[in-house]
Amino acid sequence: MGMYKDVMGTLVRVLAADNIDNSTKQNWQKLIDAELQSGGQGAGISVRDKFDYDCCLYALLHRELAPAQWDVLVAKYSTHKANKVGAIGGLISRVTSPAPHLFVYKAVTAWAIPKLRGVQEGKRSTDMIVLPAEFYDMNTWDIEGKPESTRRRWKTGIAKCLERLEEGAVIHATEIFDREEIFIDAA
Repeated sequence: MGMYKDVMGTLVRVLAADNIDNSTKQNWQKLIDAELQSGGQGAGISVRDKFDYDCCLYALLHRELAPAQWDVLVAKYSTHKANKVGAIGGLISRVTSPAPHLFVYKAVTAWAIPKLRGVQEGKRSTDMIVLPAEFYDMNTWDIEGKPESTRRRWKTGIAKCLERLEEGAVIHATEIFDREEIFIDAA
């Protein structure tokens, strides 16, 4: 039965299922719930049934994706702080780079938690992980003082590695979703 619109929206929603309690809802959840209640796509499904289905898809992805694929999706898209941090840790050990460990750690973390415009640590109430601005300063990533060109090459190589991993994970997740026929226009 199709009830989701697209792959990326579904991934974000499903990966958020482990961070949702029934007492408060994020704005995007309220929009989806309002659409369901107003007769939008999937209107015949209760909010609770949709959440249960999200949880089932979460478990299915966790079981069927390779550990590296799971980690890259959780690191990039999850809203659960502890799971996101754990997944980032898992990715750090999977990245092959000539860069020192501190550089790899900071590059992977900055990739998974990009700097948000207009958000400063401690300046706004948010349930997201917000890193201090200086964390994104590549000069702090290498204590050996390598040339900027070397650091940029390392950073680009790490990002390409993570993007390839993410692309493969999204393709695999799409195959799983297609098999389950979860999209609205799925036959």
